[in-house]
Amino acid sequence: MLVASSWLVALVSLQTSSIAASIASKTKTKKKHFVAQKVKLFRASDPLLSVLMWGVNHSINELSHIQIPIMLMPDDFKAYSKIKVDNHLFNKENMPSHFKFKEYCPLVFRNLRERFGIDDQEFSNSLTRSAPLNSDAQGRSGARFHTSYDKRYVIKTISSEDVAEMHNILKKYHQFIVECHGNTLLPQFLGMYRLTVDGDETYMIVTRNVFSHRLSVYKKYDLKGSTVAREASDKEKAKELPTYKDNDFINDGQKIYIDGENKKMFLEKLRKDVEFLAQLKLMDYSLLVGIHDVERAEQEEVDSEDNEAEDDGESDGGGVGTPPDSPSNTLDSTKPLSPGEFDPSIDVYAIKSNDGAPRKEVYFMAIIDILQHYDAKKKAAHAAKTVKHGAGAEISTVNPEQYSKRFYDFIATILS
Repeated sequence: MLVASSWLVALVSLQTSSIAASIASKTKTKKKHFVAQKVKLFRASDPLLSVLMWGVNHSINELSHIQIPIMLMPDDFKAYSKIKVDNHLFNKENMPSHFKFKEYCPLVFRNLRERFGIDDQEFSNSLTRSAPLNSDAQGRSGARFHTSYDKRYVIKTISSEDVAEMHNILKKYHQFIVECHGNTLLPQFLGMYRLTVDGDETYMIVTRNVFSHRLSVYKKYDLKGSTVAREASDKEKAKELPTYKDNDFINDGQKIYIDGENKKMFLEKLRKDVEFLAQLKLMDYSLLVGIHDVERAEQEEVDSEDNEAEDDGESDGGGVGTPPDSPSNTLDSTKPLSPGEFDPSIDVYAIKSNDGAPRKEVYFMAIIDILQHYDAKKKAAHAAKTVKHGAGAEISTVNPEQYSKRFYDFIATILS
């Protein structure tokens, strides 16, 4: 289904007016000038991101005219909207002149955003007011990551196989989110798109950021409950914020210090989530853990203020700077938060450390990378690794039931 774009319609009427004006000018001495209406700019260094920004804005605007159905129909889980843009004149300094934008299951994802307490207009603003930011994180099979400029959402490139798997699980995933009232450690899937620029197709999925938009993470771990080849490489460790793994976590003597009530609620969510993933025959997922050190953040803020005072407010123009619609101007304007405090409606994965913890910390913990199905390829990998490491080795490639149990048991042991 091709959806007509409002700006394309406006352009057609503009061109019609221009033709009428040229005819009129033959009989009048004074020419009329027609000025095109100012359009919203979607400027990013990567044309693909410009197309994403344009497409999300277009899709949310189109959806705002569609009445919210009382319940989703089976066809909504197969539906898509599609638009092809061929226009050399439109915004060519920012946008490719030819591109296609496809949104998968628009009503389903709108419903999911609503269940996760995300307003569509705020979602659109986060992804379109300013260009998404590059992230040095790299996922499985070289997946690229960006965060929205306000750091509330993560945009990840995915494969066509991931898109197919998403379609396979979407109906059950939606049902699970309805039943748990959005209270889950699973990724919050908020939109899935296909972008075609210069004949190349790129698939992208948007999720809520596990980490905070304002509390910085000083250390992060990707935990699977497996110990075979589960340590960060030297290349990874050289990064500014490396992603450490299970053996690193154990060797660091790391623990997650949360109180009894939070621990109980967290493990209950985790149990339901991994049981659901096992039912879908999904495995190889991880618990992403980010740790915010409250005292360190306070000290860095003091140091930063001291440096600013020394500079007498002068700037050399270096650094990225704060975009005009940044989190400090929008998200935090309603109530100022003291160090280590967070808004649980935004930082939904955050838990404070307990009073007896060695350091005052905030933990961000969520399950990521859930689209790996236990198929013939995974079974073959399991067989090969078992031969190499022995039947008792804690390899990551095991069947979904075994994987979910081991994953849960490991996570339960790291909570103190």
